[in-house]
Amino acid sequence: MFQIRFGVPEMENFWNDLKSRKNSGNLSKDEEILFKQVAKAIQFLASNPRYPSLNSHEIEPLTKKFGQKVFQSYLENNTPAAGRIFWVYGPNRKEITVLAIEPHPEDKKRGAYKRIKLSDLPDQN
Repeated sequence: MFQIRFGVPEMENFWNDLKSRKNSGNLSKDEEILFKQVAKAIQFLASNPRYPSLNSHEIEPLTKKFGQKVFQSYLENNTPAAGRIFWVYGPNRKEITVLAIEPHPEDKKRGAYKRIKLSDLPDQN
């Protein structure tokens, strides 16, 4: 099992806000769908980052940009602008840090991954 962490400050703030509004019943229909997709992906990542439906794979342009291997996993399939979750192993052993959640960047277009903003890794414990 992996512990899932969120990149700072953007992803950590995003997830905390989404969870808080979920708990208070203040999510829109689209946000509710996103919450369920992210929660499911996090559960799969924690148990097995290579879980088949995640289709996890390294994204070389983001690896070069971030300075360590960055992976992309599916939030959904067969949907226009399908959501993707971008993550790395670390900062500690048996941890995965979510750096971004974005619509599919249409990687066939030049520079598509350059537009993705990655959060920083949280401090090591």
